[in-house]
Amino acid sequence: MRKLGPQVLSAIGRQEWLDRPSYRLEHMLSFVYNALGGARNTVANALNGVWLGHPAHPPLASLTSGALGTTVALDALSLLPGRPATEVLDASRFASRSLGLGILASVGSAVTGVTDWQHTHEEDRRVGLVHGVINLVATGLYAASWWDRRRGRHGRGIAFTALGYGITLAGSYLGGALVFESGIGIDQSGARLRTKEWTPVLPASSLNGKPVRVEVDGVGLVVCQTKPGEVSAFGEFCPHLAAPMADGWVDRGRIVCPWHGSWFEAESGDVLRGPAAAPLPCYQARLVDGMVEVRGDGQGAPLDGAVGIGRGGAK
Repeated sequence: MRKLGPQVLSAIGRQEWLDRPSYRLEHMLSFVYNALGGARNTVANALNGVWLGHPAHPPLASLTSGALGTTVALDALSLLPGRPATEVLDASRFASRSLGLGILASVGSAVTGVTDWQHTHEEDRRVGLVHGVINLVATGLYAASWWDRRRGRHGRGIAFTALGYGITLAGSYLGGALVFESGIGIDQSGARLRTKEWTPVLPASSLNGKPVRVEVDGVGLVVCQTKPGEVSAFGEFCPHLAAPMADGWVDRGRIVCPWHGSWFEAESGDVLRGPAAAPLPCYQARLVDGMVEVRGDGQGAPLDGAVGIGRGGAK
């Protein structure tokens, strides 16, 4: 099994024919989001998990798995021989309720998952597409099971749930590979600066309106001028998929990711627009005698005033 899983992932990743339908799906999603007009960012941020500080898809996927696992367990309990009729009836009733919850959570998981998926590329995009299709098939089986149970066909409903759960487990393996092997949904902003002392990094005259990469104690940062006489310092990688923020730009007090267009608040690093969900690490920065100086959070080091743009420590 340890060899089979990677072989399956590798085989899916090589299926370039999946690119055409995947990009058509992405274009359709873009059309739907753009049709929301002024509400686009609000809806997309909610689905990306900006309000949580991390993607909304994983907790919904966990809720789905928990509810469906409960359904399978209650179904098994109802099938045990020698159980009193009242216990069998209770198990069947609660199984139907947990199944309904699992279906609702699965729909929410699908909507948030496809929102995250549209910003993936190449092998990850192909694996993610197959992951989504597998879970869609499983959700169809759960819906059929729920319908059969409502019509009194409990045996067939139990069979559909068991089959769907087996398919869900296969899809979960693909989802786990995207998270733990490719880092999809994980904060990829990199190492944090912990230096307590103010450190000169470059002359203010070197700033030309774009983020400039510097390095302090082996940790990469980007420094930029956000307003006349004010500077900011941030982590060098976007938390979403590690885009180099030195290739980004400053737009009306926002730091913009060069790859997928995430917006970060220049004063705090907070996310203003996804797909990033975690904030951009933000450091203290100031101008002293024409030099830009920065320092990290010092793991709880006290602040001493004279701080320019860039509140608090790394997030």
